[in-house]
Amino acid sequence: MEKKKKKGFLTAFSIIFILIFALGILSHFLPEAEFIGEEIVNGSGVVGASLSQILLSPILGFENAIDVCIFVLILGGFLATVNRTQALETGIKVLVKKLKGHELVLIPILMFLFSIGGTTYGMLEETVGFYALLSATMVMAGMDTLVASAIVLLGAGSGVLGSTINPFAVGAAVSALPEGIVVNQGVIIALGVILWLTTLLISILFVMFYARRVIKKKGSTFLSLREVKNMEAEYGGHSGINLDDVKLSKKQKITLGLFALTFVVMIVGFIPWGEFGVNIFDKFTGWLTGQPLGSWYFYEAALWFLIMSVIIGIVNRTGEKKFVDKFIDGADDMVGVILIIAIARGASVLMQSTYLDNYIIYNAAEALKNVPVEVFAPFNYMIHVVLSILVPSSSGLMTLSTPIVGPLADQLGYSVEATIMTLVSANGLVNLITPTCGAIMGGLALAKVEYSTWARWAAKVVLTIAIVNIIILTAATIILL
Repeated sequence: MEKKKKKGFLTAFSIIFILIFALGILSHFLPEAEFIGEEIVNGSGVVGASLSQILLSPILGFENAIDVCIFVLILGGFLATVNRTQALETGIKVLVKKLKGHELVLIPILMFLFSIGGTTYGMLEETVGFYALLSATMVMAGMDTLVASAIVLLGAGSGVLGSTINPFAVGAAVSALPEGIVVNQGVIIALGVILWLTTLLISILFVMFYARRVIKKKGSTFLSLREVKNMEAEYGGHSGINLDDVKLSKKQKITLGLFALTFVVMIVGFIPWGEFGVNIFDKFTGWLTGQPLGSWYFYEAALWFLIMSVIIGIVNRTGEKKFVDKFIDGADDMVGVILIIAIARGASVLMQSTYLDNYIIYNAAEALKNVPVEVFAPFNYMIHVVLSILVPSSSGLMTLSTPIVGPLADQLGYSVEATIMTLVSANGLVNLITPTCGAIMGGLALAKVEYSTWARWAAKVVLTIAIVNIIILTAATIILL
C-alpha cells in the first residue's frame, strides 16, 4: 500500500522571515559594541537591531541582490521563448527514449560536470536555470524534481566545497591573508581535490539510491502531496507518453544548439580567466556586452540571455507581439523566485548592519586559541558552519574571517593551508542546505520543492559529508604540522 504523503511544512518565505527576526532579537542579548570615533572595536559587541532595521532588511535584500534578480528575470523570459518552440520538450523526450532503462547514468555524469564548475569558479547562482530544465528531464524519466534539485545543488556544491582554483573562495581567502604569511598553493589544490571528490562520491551515492527507489516504487517520492501536485502540474504533463514517434525538426535542432551555446558562453564568461593567466578573451570579446569573457557578472549574463532570446525568436519566425508576450510571461513566472532570492539576502544585510558577523568571528578566534591540534580543525569547521548560515557568500566569509583565523593558525604553528580549506569546506557544506542562500531557494522554487522538504531529505547526506570533511581536515592539520 502506498504511504500517505506528508503535508508541506513552512514555506521558504516564512523560514527566512523567522530567521531574520531571530537574528534581530539575538542582537539585543549580546554585548553592546564599542566605537572609537566611527570605527567599531573589533569583537567588542553588536549594535541592537531596531524594529525598522529588521523589517527593512528583506527590502534592502533587493538592493543587495539586484544583479542576480535581473539575471533570473531575463532567464525566465529566455526559457519561455525556448519552451514556445517545444525544442526542449522534444529534445528531452528523444534523450529519455535513447536512455530507456539506463536513465540513472545521467546522474553521475551531470553531477560531475556541475562539480567541475563549482571547484574551478564557484558555480552556484549560475545554476538556477538548470533546475527547471532537469526537473522536466527527470520527471519524464520516471523520477521526481527532488532528484533534479539534488543533481544541480549537490553536484555544483560538491565542487564549491572542494574548491581548488575557485577565486571567490580559495582566491579570496589567500588574498585576505596579512603580508608575511605564505601558503603553498599545491597543498591547497591537493586538499581541495580530496574534499571535492569524496564529497561528490557521497552525493552521487545518495542521489542514485533515492532515484532508483523512485523509479522502482512509484509513489515513494519524498515530496509532500502539495509538492507532487505542483510538480505534476508544471512538469508531469508528458510523463508516461509513447516516445516511439518522437523526432526533432530542423528548427528545433537549431534552437537546441543555440540553447546549449547560450549556457556554454555564459559559463565561459563567468570563469575568471585572468586569474589563471589566460588572456585570450581580453581584446575581442567585450564588444557585445561591454566586458570580455572572463570578466562577466550577472548584468552581462542577463544581456547575453536577452540577445539569445531575440535570436531564437527570429530563427523560429516568432512574431514581435508573440515574442514579447511570451518573454513577459516567462519573466512573470520568475517573480516568486526573485522574491525568495532577495529576501534571503536580507539576513546578510541585517548581520552586517548590526556587526553580528564581526562579533562572532572575533570571539570564535579567541575560543580557538586554547584548543589542541586534534580539536582545532573540528572546532574551526563547526564555528564556520554556524557563521556560514548567516554569511553564505564565500568571498564575503573569506574576506571577513581569513585575516583573523589565518594568522591565528600560523601563530599556533598549525597549517594555514588546512585552515583555509576548513573555512572553504565549512562554507561549502552550509551552501548545500542554508535558507539564506538565494540560489538554493530560487532553484528549489523552480523545481517546486519546498525548502523544508529539501532540508529533511538532505540532512543525512550533509551530515555524512560533514563527518568525512572533518576527518580529512583534522588529518591534514596534524600531518602538516
